Amino acid sequence: METYSAPAKIILFGEHAVVYGEPAIAAPFKALQAQVTAMPAPPGSGLSIISAASGLTLHVSLDDGTPDDALVYAAQLVLKALDKPPPDLTLALRSSIPIGGGFGSSAAVSTALMRALSAALGAPLSGEALNSLVYEAERLHHGTPSGVDNTVIVYEQPVYFVRGTPPETFRIGAPLTFLVADSGVSASTRETVSDVRQLYMRDQARYGAIIGEIGDVVRTARALIESGGAPRELGALMNANHDLLRALSVSSAHLDRLCAAARDSGAYGAKLSGGGRGGSLIALVEPDLAPSIAAALRSAGAAQTWLMQLT
Repeated sequence: METYSAPAKIILFGEHAVVYGEPAIAAPFKALQAQVTAMPAPPGSGLSIISAASGLTLHVSLDDGTPDDALVYAAQLVLKALDKPPPDLTLALRSSIPIGGGFGSSAAVSTALMRALSAALGAPLSGEALNSLVYEAERLHHGTPSGVDNTVIVYEQPVYFVRGTPPETFRIGAPLTFLVADSGVSASTRETVSDVRQLYMRDQARYGAIIGEIGDVVRTARALIESGGAPRELGALMNANHDLLRALSVSSAHLDRLCAAARDSGAYGAKLSGGGRGGSLIALVEPDLAPSIAAALRSAGAAQTWLMQLT
């Protein structure tokens, strides 16, 4: 009996614009994890997936075509890639990652499941092969995913990501402390990506300019992070990124209130993180102010907060 895991992810800068070829900066968020335990099953019982959250048992067959269930699809992708029949195996899934929270829950679950299944089949997937399969599973969830979530989660390191190019790791010039908050509102990344696409197709000049501005923010942020630049400057870039995301229609009154609460309590900057309209947000803080800013976020309606160090 073996257990395999994968972390959540946080996008620091560049969500949505990354779909259009602009860069994004993202990091693994190891406080939240998806875990899958592979357990031998009786002969002839086939491959099953048990979800602790739902209590449902899913049976995996290669005869289903493209199933509606993403867990079954992820397992099928592994079996087809390795040219293996379903083994007599039970995969037990549990996850602390909020669904629809902007933490990459679907990519983390797929990664942990694919690691567990490929290892049980005696052919553990390499990072590159795993990343490719998780991206395919993400297409079922999100339609046209950027590739950020699967890349950060599979490789488990901060990356500077440009769609269609190999991810780049980069230097952290000085430690940074972030507060991560779950807004308590679940939102669909697929819907927000689709809505931004409609805006862009309706007025490419206007929305293309906003997307380009987000790209400029990301490039400046990378330079500041690498140089160990002033947190106040980096916080101002976070605020600017949030305002640009508002212009793309992917913020919400609740997220705006939470960001304002963080800033008013002493955060250098705050922004939504992920798909938007709910999900998560991040705030750049001084470590000694983190408890009071976290309390302000919870008072303003955040469901939960965590501390994240980028070093």
